[in-house]
Amino acid sequence: MDFLTLFGIYVAAVLTCITLVCRYSGQQHTPFSRVYNTLSQVASPWIPQCIRNICFRSLHKLFHQRNSFFIYLHIILEAIVYGEFSYEIFGFCLEMDTTLFNVCLPYIFLAIKSYIFYLCCSKDPGTLTKENHVVQLKVYSYDEKLFQDGVICQTCQLVKPARSKHCRVCNRCVQRFDHHCVWVNNCIGALNTRFFLIYLLSVCAMAGDIAILTADMLFHTVVRSGIMHAHYVDVEGQQQPVGLLFVIQHLFMTFPRIIFMLGFVVFVFFLVAGYTMFHCYLALVNQTSNEWFKQKGHGCQHCNPVSGQRCHTSYNPLRGFYHRGVLRNLGEILWPLCPTVKKDN
Repeated sequence: MDFLTLFGIYVAAVLTCITLVCRYSGQQHTPFSRVYNTLSQVASPWIPQCIRNICFRSLHKLFHQRNSFFIYLHIILEAIVYGEFSYEIFGFCLEMDTTLFNVCLPYIFLAIKSYIFYLCCSKDPGTLTKENHVVQLKVYSYDEKLFQDGVICQTCQLVKPARSKHCRVCNRCVQRFDHHCVWVNNCIGALNTRFFLIYLLSVCAMAGDIAILTADMLFHTVVRSGIMHAHYVDVEGQQQPVGLLFVIQHLFMTFPRIIFMLGFVVFVFFLVAGYTMFHCYLALVNQTSNEWFKQKGHGCQHCNPVSGQRCHTSYNPLRGFYHRGVLRNLGEILWPLCPTVKKDN
């Protein structure tokens, strides 16, 4: 089996895992979830009912009930990456005269990320209780579009404050609810959004730094070996100059674990970087994931499409109802609003 086939299997496995996470983590509007739904409709007639029931129950328990599976998976993947980095790349980077600080930087990012990850997992996201319910009602005013006054949560039997939502996984109402994150086994809400943003940024920094150091190590390996100036004999017995594909295949066969690790961290970097940019955008405009998905299909009943007249309070992707300016929006993330102070819009 050649390296392209192996790498194709590797990429397919990673995409399958990401598709399952997107489909069952509550993010129903992602491209991955739509692909999954299409493939499920095509494959369902060919899968026995008993197997489908077992898969459904297992995935429901994994993604729709609180459990620590993804926390352990997160730690295992992290240990594998750092184990490979420490075993094969750390020493080589020192031999290439890379400064000690640059080589140790991934471990600094790991320490920061681990602490923030702990805070994301353990901190209260802003749970609504009977004790704090009255003051939480005063934090945000209702926009009467996405959030209406007087709506009662059927599970908690409490009037829902503006921007709150009942999490079916945690079975609680959360103030300024963003989403439930399976990777931290916790909701992301008013009190821990800042930790979640720092966590995403630290994962990007960690993956990006390891990818750069690993790619630099492979580049110096190629340069020192002089393989770019070599030739090989093809199946017809003709000498051919070594090309980029040959070099990649040589590296894959010589350093298979390093190449797999590099592919994984690069994939994680771009995946998390895109997700981080989305959440940074939401922080800048003072929106949550829940509000962003809801307002995409939300029309204002006071707008007149015939005359072109639009009301001033309708949702705008760039300026939502709770937008107060970039600096104040970021300040609200870093220092959540005091529940005893009513917000001015």
